[in-house]
Amino acid sequence: MNLQLALDRLSKQECMDILADTTDSIDWIEIGTGVIKEYGMEIVREVRAAYPSVTIVADMKTCDTGKHEAAQAFESGADITTVMAFSADQTITDTLKVAEDYSGRIMIDLLGIQDPERMEELSDLGVDLVSLHFGKDMQQTGELDDDLFSLVKDYPNLEVAVAGGINLESLPLMLKHNPDTFIVGSAITKQTNRTEIAAKMRGVLDEYEANNSHGRL
Repeated sequence: MNLQLALDRLSKQECMDILADTTDSIDWIEIGTGVIKEYGMEIVREVRAAYPSVTIVADMKTCDTGKHEAAQAFESGADITTVMAFSADQTITDTLKVAEDYSGRIMIDLLGIQDPERMEELSDLGVDLVSLHFGKDMQQTGELDDDLFSLVKDYPNLEVAVAGGINLESLPLMLKHNPDTFIVGSAITKQTNRTEIAAKMRGVLDEYEANNSHGRL
């Protein structure tokens, strides 16, 4: 299981300071949409230069002009870039082709998707990596909706990341679904003891993997 650290609503210096404190425990670095909007692709290049061997996710949330935005991300050093699931099929196909050309990957963000037919369409397009995104409004309820995992239950070969309100307390609730990647933001980035929290989360995932080998529920 991967631990992906989401850097968003932060200054460039805060991003670099947080990474310095947590990279021993994380697998993937996500440069959030807000950070990219603030600093452009330059921050992707800077993070790549500082961490040449860590997987970088550029959370572009592309929904149009897929070829251009995907190429921007990969040329700046990202390994993965995000595309919204509600995008036109052609946009998704275009980004998948660009990813292949750059030896990168596309993560399809399923925010707002509830129709199982769309999942079938995405699978037919060749999508192999998705994120189940519990949006900010959904998080206000204080509960993570297990029904969202029903979208991916019929696709055992699909790599699944989950994002939204994950912290040390909610992490065990998500583990039962056995996703491939946990995307964590403020539960690490906004804490004074972020090094310790990141290490504890890494430990929880490692212990779970050591004790469980079953597939996603």
